[in-house]
Amino acid sequence: MRTLAVATALTLTLSATPAEASTTPHLPRPTGHEPVGVTSLSLKDTSRPDPWVPSVPYRELMVSLFYPATSANGPTKQYMTPLESARNLERENIPGLPLDVLSTVRTNAVVDARPAGRWHGLPLVVLSPGWTQPRATLTALAEELAGRGYAVAAIDHTYENRATTFPDGHVTGCAACEADDQPGFWEKFTRVRSKDTSFVLDELLRSKKWGALIDPARIGMTGHSAGGAVTTQAMLADPRIRAGADIDGSIHVPLPSSGLARPFLFLGSMDGYTPGQQGPYDDWETDWTHLTGWKRWLMVSGTVHQSFTDLGVLAAQLGVDLGASIDAERALAVTRTYVSAFFDQHLRCRPQPLLAAPSPAYPEVTFIG
Repeated sequence: MRTLAVATALTLTLSATPAEASTTPHLPRPTGHEPVGVTSLSLKDTSRPDPWVPSVPYRELMVSLFYPATSANGPTKQYMTPLESARNLERENIPGLPLDVLSTVRTNAVVDARPAGRWHGLPLVVLSPGWTQPRATLTALAEELAGRGYAVAAIDHTYENRATTFPDGHVTGCAACEADDQPGFWEKFTRVRSKDTSFVLDELLRSKKWGALIDPARIGMTGHSAGGAVTTQAMLADPRIRAGADIDGSIHVPLPSSGLARPFLFLGSMDGYTPGQQGPYDDWETDWTHLTGWKRWLMVSGTVHQSFTDLGVLAAQLGVDLGASIDAERALAVTRTYVSAFFDQHLRCRPQPLLAAPSPAYPEVTFIG
């Protein structure tokens, strides 16, 4: 199973000089033509108690909705609060790294900017983060897609990460972490995230403001690690999700023999894959045979698990060595480029030569299938 923590299973070392490590961390700018806006949504599903804390009679979720905006002027979104940063870093014990450092990350999305777009003109992509990880870790991918004309809903799955902050100030922790070694945990995890995803879709599409902008016939989903792995099951549970991608996520609940006929993309690390051998991607080989629609399996050389998220770039800027041999910004650029191409092809019906065959512009990408 691919490791899910910020630090990964590798020993972290501070390899940068103090001057280099003190540079304010920032996310690369999106490459699309649209300014990016973002708003925070607090949603409450009163039809079910919280699955991880049953004493809470509802399921509450925080969602960051990114979208193309009419202007790039205004304050940008805070990456994490100081408390969220501390809770995500305190277990990593990285020497010399302030626990609140992730609260200082510069982002590119303008808070509550006026949305651009015509009636039902925006395809929607749902993002689901890795196990114990907050939605913030997929911000760079969200900004990239929004700058290219997508609405993007990044979900915090409450009680499955170390800190989720709600508008009234209360902060939830990782109650589910107390159960992740119990039988049936991953099956429950998959059901919970699938229900969370369908609920968020319901809320967005019935919203007077956002439902008027989102095209309900063009919805996709992806995520990193466990958030990517649940995408197939979320697609089976909700036919509104037309296309999906798993970014370096071990599959704990395999596809049924009836399979999945909608477009799907695997994107992972070439350095950890040996075809036909037991290893971190043998579960992909099993699911691959049950994907009966358009499909691609791409692997990126030189990457580690967190190379596909913001954490690869931020770690490099902070002088933390995660063990990748590829430049961190290059790895993130590859991720954003191929994921964007996938959704452009399958949600916008724009053929993408990049997905048809290996490209000399991206020699680190290997086509497995």
